[in-house]
Amino acid sequence: RQEVRAVERGALLATMASKLPPGAISFSSKLKSVAGQGPDGTLLELQDGRQLLSKVVLGCDGVNSPIARWMGFSEPRYVGHMAFRGLADYAGGQPFESKVNYIYGRGVRAGFVPVSPTKVYWFICFNSETPGRKTTDGAALKREALELVRGWPDDLVAVMRSTPDDAVVKTPLVDRWLWPGLAPPASRGGVVLVGDAWHPMTPNLGQGACCALEDAVVLARHLAPAVLAGDDVGEALRRYESERWGRVFPLTARAGLVGALVQWGNPVVCAARDGVVIPRLVRLGPFLEHTNFECGLLDPAAPSA
Repeated sequence: RQEVRAVERGALLATMASKLPPGAISFSSKLKSVAGQGPDGTLLELQDGRQLLSKVVLGCDGVNSPIARWMGFSEPRYVGHMAFRGLADYAGGQPFESKVNYIYGRGVRAGFVPVSPTKVYWFICFNSETPGRKTTDGAALKREALELVRGWPDDLVAVMRSTPDDAVVKTPLVDRWLWPGLAPPASRGGVVLVGDAWHPMTPNLGQGACCALEDAVVLARHLAPAVLAGDDVGEALRRYESERWGRVFPLTARAGLVGALVQWGNPVVCAARDGVVIPRLVRLGPFLEHTNFECGLLDPAAPSA
């Protein structure tokens, strides 16, 4: 049975962080660069001037990863689309069914989905030749987003108006296709890339964060035994890359192609998309086939002595 489950990112991060020992996370410690690598490990330089020497570095630092840059990866490619995203707040409870609601226009599309009893996530993707000027003024971003969907369904507009100004962002959509034989390895020594740092993809399949979680499970399954046994960590990281590449490269390409299809601005193409492709050819089961993936389970951690 196919279904869609949306989770608020903040709740997911808080849940995972709660499983770590107190003090395991050092907040406000943004990475500046990889200062060097030697037999004792990899030296990381933080923006506050501190340096850390680590035997194993997991580069989960997002689409603009300094670690990926150090490893020779190209900068993520802007795909010609921008996105507004927001999180509406319904203190008394949101009124929507637990499903994704899509609305399509010419070169613009939008959608919204409940993520909790009181929160609704929404997005607008629109064509833009360049990313344009960056701004963090939430009120201005919200006005710009509402103007894009003037005259669109009332439910969408109501969700957007129920969003606090500081819960609205605008970002460029980017990806990086890991062409076989051309992309650098995902690991170097004891350093490895995970998630968007390695395989940024457009959100058209809703799989970016999902793939990062899959990465984490597969990486842990290969890395933990090597660390505990004192084996070659580099070999464990290469096995992780080999297992994951066949999953993330096709998804990145498929997400990009789906985005190109649904973002067409030509009225004839849009008519065919709305009248034929989406209602007759796109079915929830086949369209979500990429979610039928089993990354395996992790053995539970041994209790502390």
